[in-house]
Amino acid sequence: MSITAAMVKELRDKTGAGMMDSKKALTENDGDMEAAVDWLRAKGIAKADKKAGRTAAEGLVGVAASGTSGAAVEVNSETDFVARNADFQKMVGEIATVANGIDATGNDVIAQVNAATLPSAGKSVEDHIKDAVGTIGENMNARRAARLSVGSGVVASYVHNATATDMGKIGVLIALESTGDTEKLNEFGRKVAMHVAANAPASLDVDDLDPALVDREKSVLTEQARESGKPDNVIEKMIVGRMNKFYQEVCLMKQAFVMDPDITVEKAVENAAAEVGAPVKLVAYARLAVGEGIEKEEEDFAAEVAKTMGG
Repeated sequence: MSITAAMVKELRDKTGAGMMDSKKALTENDGDMEAAVDWLRAKGIAKADKKAGRTAAEGLVGVAASGTSGAAVEVNSETDFVARNADFQKMVGEIATVANGIDATGNDVIAQVNAATLPSAGKSVEDHIKDAVGTIGENMNARRAARLSVGSGVVASYVHNATATDMGKIGVLIALESTGDTEKLNEFGRKVAMHVAANAPASLDVDDLDPALVDREKSVLTEQARESGKPDNVIEKMIVGRMNKFYQEVCLMKQAFVMDPDITVEKAVENAAAEVGAPVKLVAYARLAVGEGIEKEEEDFAAEVAKTMGG
């Protein structure tokens, strides 16, 4: 496969590796970008990127939480100008409220949200957004949604980089089961939500990690260990130790708690029992960041303004 300058630049931007190293990594892996990233990591030239990917699309994440349930919805727009529009923000808030009233989980949430009736419009969320596209002249869509609920306890929420009340660039939900003081429980849940916003964990705990992610990391760490030239029995111990460190980095319960780095989130949840007056269990979390995983063609600011103004 022909390795282009654009491919080399993309790999450099992703890993911080030099031009020649990036080109060699792509050549060794037939242009496979992910394999090239892993190759560079195995050689000790690049570190793992814990982020989900470059955020490109605009829009807002709206959250709506009340008592034992909460929802977060990502509504995308083409530009940040639209995301700051009062009508767009009102629509996002309403959609989040609708999402919180839906009894669904997983991939079913966004499908049901789009099909649900938006009270102020008297039509489905999907149809209302289509109408808004015609009015504003910019493509928009409700792309993702998450909803959490508990039998007893709270679903706490937090919005990072808030543009308006309960909406911003990152929205987080934390589901806590407990029979303790709900006000104190919600306060603790908000702290955990702030931690999740900052650290973007890949899973709640080790058992919830994507097996493919675990296998990929283990493969990279094995190659790194072999580069050391140490005996197999030493390499095996190195891999176990490095995998445990990996779990501490990507699993929420194993991460150092941002409010008290001397303890893990797991320990913080355990300690919260004394504050709320009953045992606490963190059963689920959801984190939505605007544009996560969306590829968007880069445009300079002047071109974006011209496009917005119809130039």
